Amino acid sequence: MDNGTRHCEPAASRHCEPKAKQSIIAVVGPMAAGKNYICNQLKEEGWAAVDADILVHDAIELVKDKILETFIPYAESQNIKLTHPDGTIDRKALGSLLFSFPELLAIQESIVYPIITKQIENFIDGHDKTIINATVLYKTPELLARCEKIIFVTAPFFTRLKRARRRDHLPLRQILRRFHAQRNLLKEYQKTNIPVKIINNK
Repeated sequence: MDNGTRHCEPAASRHCEPKAKQSIIAVVGPMAAGKNYICNQLKEEGWAAVDADILVHDAIELVKDKILETFIPYAESQNIKLTHPDGTIDRKALGSLLFSFPELLAIQESIVYPIITKQIENFIDGHDKTIINATVLYKTPELLARCEKIIFVTAPFFTRLKRARRRDHLPLRQILRRFHAQRNLLKEYQKTNIPVKIINNK
């Protein structure tokens, strides 16, 4: 009997059910602390992970022309060539430039972060349980605000240094500069109202 209440047809019932609440957590921490290791463990439990650092590399190529237009005058003053022979951005050279001119980092972030934010939002929309793997997620507060928990991964200084030298093959001075820049990361995340769990990944 039709009492005026709308019912779902069985074949289309999935369209009438409310979407399950998405779970989003942030895995953050300083360089070479072991964030990827923690993410891989969580992926075995059914979580999908998006790596913001990898997205940065892709986004830089997408806006390569704008970055080169902005940064080449600075690079030329330091005799730094920002591109490989095939025209792609030399990320090590770019890192060296940012090391020489730290004020350029904010400019790069203003160009790249909107692209990364959109890509991560699209990734989240396609998954029920998402990990955002990032170092400086606090710089994109709209993404951080969606997280229900923050896992802060850390490790002893010399363990991180050994990992960074083995993995990234960067000059020691450049690695130490990054370590120094990230020294207050935990405080940035503790400023939020989001629960922070600290993991010491020795």
